[in-house]
Amino acid sequence: MTTLEFANVTKQYRIRGKRGDNRLLAVNEVSFTLESGKTVALVGQSGSGKSTIAKLLMQLERPTSGQILVDGEPIRRHGRGLREYRHQVQMVFQDPFASLNPYHSVAHHLARPLLIHGRAKTRAEVDAGVERLLQRVRLVPAAETAAKHPHELSGGQRQRVAIARALAPEPRMLIADEPVSMLDVSIRLGVLNLLAELQREDNLGVLYITHDLATARHFCDEILVMYQGRIVERGPADEVILHPKHEYTKRLAAAAPNPELRLKQIQKA
Repeated sequence: MTTLEFANVTKQYRIRGKRGDNRLLAVNEVSFTLESGKTVALVGQSGSGKSTIAKLLMQLERPTSGQILVDGEPIRRHGRGLREYRHQVQMVFQDPFASLNPYHSVAHHLARPLLIHGRAKTRAEVDAGVERLLQRVRLVPAAETAAKHPHELSGGQRQRVAIARALAPEPRMLIADEPVSMLDVSIRLGVLNLLAELQREDNLGVLYITHDLATARHFCDEILVMYQGRIVERGPADEVILHPKHEYTKRLAAAAPNPELRLKQIQKA
């Protein structure tokens, strides 16, 4: 079992202004553990620090203090150590159109990580790998999809390509930063169900970053609630949503749609 640990991590940004420098505390002494085979939701409003945590996990930002560990070992930020870390931890970004290069085909987007991470070497291995990845995310016929460019795909199809690209290095952990917020409501459930299937098939650990408690309950084993850079509540998904303890969590839960309650209201009417 692989574990990814966020150990007492703080991230400060320096903001320069006319009256001198100020400090923005984006993440404040946050700790949690993500295990392979588990799905954890990180929930909070915009500006709470969720995406900063994603950037820290992907080494796009460095923590001001604290450590990020894999199986109890601090990650190395350079050379082979960083490459090995990115074998194990991959990310699905929020906006699939922005995260895919419009000048390149779908085949190029999937072939590149296969080659970089040594999952394919020959042309035949690359072609077979691209086809396999597209089939896994239900984009068939694969050859037809591989020849297209991002603008020729729908939003849901682009996000499926982004998921396939994240799967190419055969990671153990997946960081999904608001993966359905840019998609039409009608196709969000399909993408979430795909992520759930892939998580079970590959025994992935998934950190699902969202502001939506309803999808977090549907998709996740555990929920972490983030407010002003801190985790203010954590626990099993049903427990956090049905019996929230922190005042902020109560407000989030009250704002989340409740189809069961709505059904009861309709039946009474």
